[in-house]
Amino acid sequence: MADTEDTGKITYSSYLGLDKLLTAQEPRSTEHDELLFITIHQVYELWFKQLLHELARLQQLLEKGQSTHSMRTLRRILAILKIVVAQLDVLETMTPAQFRTFRDALGTSSGFESIQFRELEAVLGRRDFPKWAPQPEAANRPSVFDSFIRYLATQGYELPDELQHRDLTAPIEASDAMQQLLKHAYDDDASAAAVSELLVDLDEGMQEWRYRHVKMVERTIGGMRGTGGSTGAAYLSSTVGKPTFPDLWAMRSLG
Repeated sequence: MADTEDTGKITYSSYLGLDKLLTAQEPRSTEHDELLFITIHQVYELWFKQLLHELARLQQLLEKGQSTHSMRTLRRILAILKIVVAQLDVLETMTPAQFRTFRDALGTSSGFESIQFRELEAVLGRRDFPKWAPQPEAANRPSVFDSFIRYLATQGYELPDELQHRDLTAPIEASDAMQQLLKHAYDDDASAAAVSELLVDLDEGMQEWRYRHVKMVERTIGGMRGTGGSTGAAYLSSTVGKPTFPDLWAMRSLG
């Protein structure tokens, strides 16, 4: 911060904290590819932070019944998710042999320890976290789905008791009542239907991330255990295909 203290002027470097940002990469080996590994994961954490920021905003907007602003925020979230998935292309330029040259330097650290990603999952409604994973605070708060339920109420849709008094600490499960409500919204072809479709896009984006993540891990370490002791790709595979908002998919079978 010396450049601001000496001149009283905010510079590009001081505003972005580049002195801290660019020295935050500390490889534990002399291997060339470790810097890429660290950089990719640090960038992921920055995007997770931004996604949590945007999702908090989305929940506020939904609960206020603000359709247009909710849709704008959802589109930004979707754009970020595309970048998050695309970053795997860069990581996949590293071969298994290149990763093995510095894998031991990771010790027992693991991506499973990412508190922000667990928070992200919890905000989106996940509640069935394994005991060995960090338990996120957001698991005790309303999820995006719960805010969406309140949004539907602001749009004039009558909520059944089972939706109004849903246990916020319970996983989101498919509900016939919710599916009928959603069908009504889609039949109306109103703003609620447009918001719903963007939530489907969000769900699809998360599923794409999970699938690509699994394939990246399989490509890098095959069936080996993760550095943190997890089952690695085997565990990740168990999360693929599970919808974030099951009712938004199930209602499509109602015709």
